Amino acid sequence: MKKTLRLILGDQLNQQHSWFESTDENILYVMMEIRQETDYVRHHIQKIIAFFTAMRAFSEYLERCGHQIIYLKLGDKNNTQSLIKNIDKLIQSNDIQVFEYQEPDEYRLSEQLKNYKPSAVKISFCSTEHFMISSTEFGDFFKGKKTFLMENFYRMVRKKYGILMEGNEPYTGQWNFDSDNRKKLPANHRPVEPLTFDNDVSGIYELIQNQEIKTIGKVNPKAFIWPTNRAESLQLLAFFVENCLENFGNFEDAMHPSYWSIYHSRLSFSLNSKLLSPLEVVNCAVKFWEDNQDRVSISQIEGFVRQIIGWREYMRGIYWAKMPDYESLNYFNQDTKLPDWFWNGETKMNCLKHSIGQSLDYAYAHHIQRLMVIGNFTLLAGIHPDEVDEWYLGVYIDAIQWVEITNTRGMSQYADGGIVGSKPYVSSANYIDKMSHYCGTCFYDKSKTVGHRACPFNSLYWNFYDRHADKLSKNPRIGMAYVTWNKMPSEQKAEILAQAEIYLNDIENL
Repeated sequence: MKKTLRLILGDQLNQQHSWFESTDENILYVMMEIRQETDYVRHHIQKIIAFFTAMRAFSEYLERCGHQIIYLKLGDKNNTQSLIKNIDKLIQSNDIQVFEYQEPDEYRLSEQLKNYKPSAVKISFCSTEHFMISSTEFGDFFKGKKTFLMENFYRMVRKKYGILMEGNEPYTGQWNFDSDNRKKLPANHRPVEPLTFDNDVSGIYELIQNQEIKTIGKVNPKAFIWPTNRAESLQLLAFFVENCLENFGNFEDAMHPSYWSIYHSRLSFSLNSKLLSPLEVVNCAVKFWEDNQDRVSISQIEGFVRQIIGWREYMRGIYWAKMPDYESLNYFNQDTKLPDWFWNGETKMNCLKHSIGQSLDYAYAHHIQRLMVIGNFTLLAGIHPDEVDEWYLGVYIDAIQWVEITNTRGMSQYADGGIVGSKPYVSSANYIDKMSHYCGTCFYDKSKTVGHRACPFNSLYWNFYDRHADKLSKNPRIGMAYVTWNKMPSEQKAEILAQAEIYLNDIENL
């Protein structure tokens, strides 16, 4: 009987994978903590801890189930810190004839394994059995189409799985309730207290420190708040549907300096590490909605379903359709360096101070904080997309390139020229004030575009449109912005552009 080595990557923690249906003494599994993965970008300390803790728990689960597994810890003397070198050593020392792996979700790892060709060893790969739509299905769906419209893709997935459907039509006859889900938190509204965990991860924290891995952010290693195994992930899912789903849609875009979680599920790490599957998450939420329609309206459940089976699956499809060229796209030729305060949150702009500070404290911010505060600023300020990608990829606990880069370089920065989004997502202070409670206590005045303490978003907004008129003025979705800009007296325009220039030249002190 041939002896087989099977590789499990750190984001392939899927207990339900067919690999694990039975045990076989001739199959050896390997998992590894390596500098190759801790060092390719500067990660948040909580992100590394979460992955290592989850990986170790998964390895222990496989052992309990009777599988043979080699687990290489970061500090092990026989750990080469290289994926391929470790595999080579294991093949030689264990007389391996067959090497198998699940398809990586990151392009760089996929290429690394595709190019690996050890002599006298048969190599094969299989699906991770996680996503609802394969890369091939995605390509076939958009074949021959000029644009990759998410809404069409989302409807296809709903139909395929019969989610919120009545026959071939959407329940209630309406596909999308996004316009209903844009409410600000009322002044005296207190969201539910988020469920957090209390795990002691001191051992892994000390290992990371001893290995001198460069990280960002902060952590309490005595009380780690994130789920790091399947049981905790299921507990967080149950908490979300029972306590947050009924208000999720209404307030999914809302921001508040006193509340870091609001009604969001915070399941993205569990999903992206494959501790949970997207279909089971959706089915759980839909089942709760079906049993509690007196509490949970259709707009709440549809908003959540759209994030999971629409946006998440769509972003993965775009990634594999457009890589590797996608990671070098820079439609506006932006070239400014990221301000140093992105690493400490020390800015006078309250919205950015809170959103960045929260990101550093929790390795988490919700989608509007990421898109319409942090991403909005970096786009208006002309920050190079490489700088933006690296920061987002490092700071968030759920950031793996397949989902990060399409959201940042695409949706947030419009660096792909419109593959993901039909327009740049930029705004003045008006939108931020509409959706948050940041502006009232800010150093800057949301109502002022020029002059002392004028909100930087206001002048940078018009400066952005003026600077890129050649590429944007004919975009039908933003035509009104140019109508307004073109009607302004030349003196007013000059004053706004001069104010923007002052802020751009003094970006480190905003």
